[in-house]
Amino acid sequence: MKDRTIRAGSEALTYDVFNTLSDQVASGIANMGVKEGDVIAVYMRNSMAYLQIIQACKRLGIYYCPINWHFTAEEVAFIISDSGTKILFTESALIDAVLEALPHELRLISTQSNKNELSAPDTLVNIMSPRVQDFDVWRNAHTPFIGQAVSPRGHMAYTSGTTGRPKGVVRFPVAIEQLEAQQVFMQEVVVNALGLRAGCRALLPAPIYHSGPSIFTQMSLRVCDTFIVMERFDPQEVLRLIELYRINVVYLVPIMYVRMLKLPESVRKKYDLSSLNFVASTGSPCPPEIKRQMIEWFGEIIYETYASSEAGMITGIGSVDALRKPGSAGKPIGRGIIRIYDQNGQVCDPNVPGKIYVHQPAYADFTYRDNPEARKKIERDGLITLGDIGYLDEDGFLFVCDRESDMVISGGVNIYPAEIESELISHPDIADCAIVGIPDEEYGERLLAFVQPFRDAELSGDALRQWLKPRMAGYKIPREFRFQMDLPRDDSGKIVKRKLRQPFWEHHVRKV
Repeated sequence: MKDRTIRAGSEALTYDVFNTLSDQVASGIANMGVKEGDVIAVYMRNSMAYLQIIQACKRLGIYYCPINWHFTAEEVAFIISDSGTKILFTESALIDAVLEALPHELRLISTQSNKNELSAPDTLVNIMSPRVQDFDVWRNAHTPFIGQAVSPRGHMAYTSGTTGRPKGVVRFPVAIEQLEAQQVFMQEVVVNALGLRAGCRALLPAPIYHSGPSIFTQMSLRVCDTFIVMERFDPQEVLRLIELYRINVVYLVPIMYVRMLKLPESVRKKYDLSSLNFVASTGSPCPPEIKRQMIEWFGEIIYETYASSEAGMITGIGSVDALRKPGSAGKPIGRGIIRIYDQNGQVCDPNVPGKIYVHQPAYADFTYRDNPEARKKIERDGLITLGDIGYLDEDGFLFVCDRESDMVISGGVNIYPAEIESELISHPDIADCAIVGIPDEEYGERLLAFVQPFRDAELSGDALRQWLKPRMAGYKIPREFRFQMDLPRDDSGKIVKRKLRQPFWEHHVRKV
């Protein structure tokens, strides 16, 4: 029997070697005083080291907090502080940009980045600094961890809402005696939503710092015979790897579909994709026309899931139903529950929009890090809502038609307008502003900023983009700005974003 294999970029290991190295990482973390239930953070790109850290955290029963490596130093520092991170794992090409913003007492462990990707000629200097330990040297100094089994935690995802400040989602551990039964329920959800089952061969081209790819990674490490992680997405390389490793399951998001569909027909026909039987997507809603084109190319193996960091994977929809009910997010999977409530707290009839409340029993309950009140506010009758508006049709299929929280999903990335607005409103020449998501053929949605300047102020989109650059990650900066003095408002004076969005979405099947 061929050895089970894990590959990240150009590095490949058998599972036996990988598990030994992961246990050495676990030993190193434990020897630094990190205990069950504590938190470490990972601020790096996809790599073999990242996978070993995830596996080590599972072994120790600690949370790993994935940090988007596009974040500014201030954004990284906030998550480090708020999460209570004990150790930050990073890489040499990224550490320079954030080092000065981090607490001096924070322990830092860094891998060596690919030399061609270093951000500056002196990046390697920091790896020798007393503040930063080299990952390989540190790991290899420890023998594999030996300890009793504990209930594994997972990632502590940071998500946000109308306040603009991200909140850490802390999922409670499952009692060790109940773990086996819970994993049976979870496996049912994973098979239906992600296509991952024992013995399969899976490919991940998406960044692990997102919740969907993070869950995909955790489950792939458990069940796959072959798990391939790409350092970065490349549309033709995805096709090449599917053929080379006879991949069964691949995780893609709609923006990847768009870029793959732009490949020349000759390139698309060059590769044998016959081994593939499941394409999983949880990042953002897929435009019906893009999904139809992917089904025509790949066959009826395209699946989509409505999910969130808090609720987990709630619905699933396959290709046949997607063609029959374009724009739907599918029906509940496993023991999932969906209920639609109107403004009076009554359950809506079929096809009547209201606020979406859900529950997926396969997941343990959660709270927000140091913010239990925020958790209480989103619950009703044992179900939770993230403010999404939608309806169930007469067959029980979910349609998401608006988002009360105004969150924008662009290219599979959650973007929270309140965070951007709070920065813009601090600009001396801006009286008020509103950020909305509008349709984008490639990204699904893109940001549009409506800005009300102070009278006589002269503003431009280019100038505001430059002003925002040092304040937040580039993907959060709107591509387009519109300036007007008469932003629509309700009786209390609050800007009515629905009126700003409506003209852009009125001819689209999906309204977000």
